[in-house]
Amino acid sequence: MAPGDAPARVVIADDHTMFREALCHTLGSHPDVDVVGTAGTAPEAVSCAARHRPDIIVLDVRMPGGDARTTLRRLRASSPETRVIMLSMYDDPRIVHQLMHEGVNAYLHKSSSREELLSAIGAVRADGARIVVSVARGSLAALPDSGGEPLSEREKEVLRLVAAALSNAQIATRLRITQGTVKRHLRNIFKKLGAVSRIDAVNKAVAGHIITAPADSSGAAEPFS
Repeated sequence: MAPGDAPARVVIADDHTMFREALCHTLGSHPDVDVVGTAGTAPEAVSCAARHRPDIIVLDVRMPGGDARTTLRRLRASSPETRVIMLSMYDDPRIVHQLMHEGVNAYLHKSSSREELLSAIGAVRADGARIVVSVARGSLAALPDSGGEPLSEREKEVLRLVAAALSNAQIATRLRITQGTVKRHLRNIFKKLGAVSRIDAVNKAVAGHIITAPADSSGAAEPFS
């Protein structure tokens, strides 16, 4: 920040208490940062941002009470000027691209240094159009040749039914399409996600917040953790 600028007003949202407190201490001890609030769940993060209207919210990618994309949309609605720095233990390129598409200003792996986080705070505060990404070397180059092409709404619908353990015949009946069309959708899904099986496709879609894992999925679509 330029000399004389007020400290960046920051909200920290993470469901792990020790990590959240450590982050508060790390950032709060810096003269250019003023930690104005904390949250331990997604609804708390949205409420805290609406109350304080911070310059920046540092948000864990996986919070109780809401998936990352829904939380981002609610943050945009409740505090549109707040810029979002996403922290995560994951650097899967699909997750990164999904969240970039949702408009996060920065995506940092939790192994990033204090200096990298402070630099990201300064950069996105100074330029809201700037995107900062700090993940493992080569991660963003790991996308398949499809270039991270998003799934269509119909493909998502098919994949949700796959996640619910429906067969191709059952999916065809449910959607009133032919089994051949179901197979075509699945081929496209596999290509776009770089998946090698139905379970692999579901797991990757859940990890990338493309679909939500069904509660009774019996382990076939376990969310990343």
